[in-house]
Amino acid sequence: MFKQLNSIRYMYIRSHLYGLILNIFIMLALLLSVHVWFNPDWLHPGAILFFIVSYLLVGFVMAVYAGFKSSGDMKQRMDYISTMITRLARGELSSRLYFNEEDEISGIADELNTLGEKLHQQRESLLKLADEKGELARSAHKAATIEERQRLARDLHDAVSQQLFALTMMAQAADRVIEKKPEQAKKQLKEITQMALQAQTEMRALLLHLRPVHLSGEPLGQGIASLIEELKQKCSLDFKVQMEEVSELSKTTEEQLFRVVQEALSNILRHANANEVKVEMTSSGREVFLHIADDGAGFHAEDKQGNKASYGLKTMRERCEEVGGEFTIRSRVGEGTHIDLRVPKQLSLKEAEENDTCRSS
Repeated sequence: MFKQLNSIRYMYIRSHLYGLILNIFIMLALLLSVHVWFNPDWLHPGAILFFIVSYLLVGFVMAVYAGFKSSGDMKQRMDYISTMITRLARGELSSRLYFNEEDEISGIADELNTLGEKLHQQRESLLKLADEKGELARSAHKAATIEERQRLARDLHDAVSQQLFALTMMAQAADRVIEKKPEQAKKQLKEITQMALQAQTEMRALLLHLRPVHLSGEPLGQGIASLIEELKQKCSLDFKVQMEEVSELSKTTEEQLFRVVQEALSNILRHANANEVKVEMTSSGREVFLHIADDGAGFHAEDKQGNKASYGLKTMRERCEEVGGEFTIRSRVGEGTHIDLRVPKQLSLKEAEENDTCRSS
């Protein structure tokens, strides 16, 4: 009830009543002044009281009527403006409002129309940008898929295909000398076994790249642990795993880190000739640390520029930097390789609001 008394209609009525009260005080002052100064017979106190009461009653009725009458058009126009704002909030940006009067309220309506037009144009621009972004994302994904396939094809040709060809040639040679030179044939068979194991390792490393990038709803730590358990059954590497479960990472960050681990393990299988691999993930403050190390042959970083092994290192660095992380690699010949990643966690809603408050202050 009290809220309704603050509406435009009642504000108009109150303004008329304020005017009525002011007029009564003025009329009363004039009548009393005439009574005191001139003291006419017809202007006695009873007549003054009757005149003021009659004026008050008639004025009250007229003030209420005039307030309702004069505020009707104003209230209707304000209702139109309120409806216009509601439609804009709902996204009906094509709505427009027009008044015949040329006053301040009509100016507000024109400004709302201009705002709706600008919002409509911005929405169209955003939709166009979203379509272009989607097209660019599809093109980039297609280009990345083609590049990855070409890379796998080159690796299959340069490594596994050539090894299989060499195996075939050595097997044929061993078959020809197995009766005449059994010792030489035995030596060749050992070389064939070694090359077959190397080809098998190469294939496992290449197949690791074909594993789906998605974690299938698993947390990052669990996905990495499952990947390592799968590798344990297929190779003789000794894995030392320490995973601290982290929940403040976005899905994109988890997938990128998972791909980095895949790439690192693939490189270890193909190039490191290692016996032991360590994979550790820890959390500290607002950052996540991922450490991958092996006790393999190692390398000089400057010697990797331009060859195939450097492609995998470049890919890991790019994936880490895409999610705002830092990538560090340390390696020496005969001392293995150490890869360290430091990635920021995703801020919670409360922390983001606190940071915005700090920046505002």
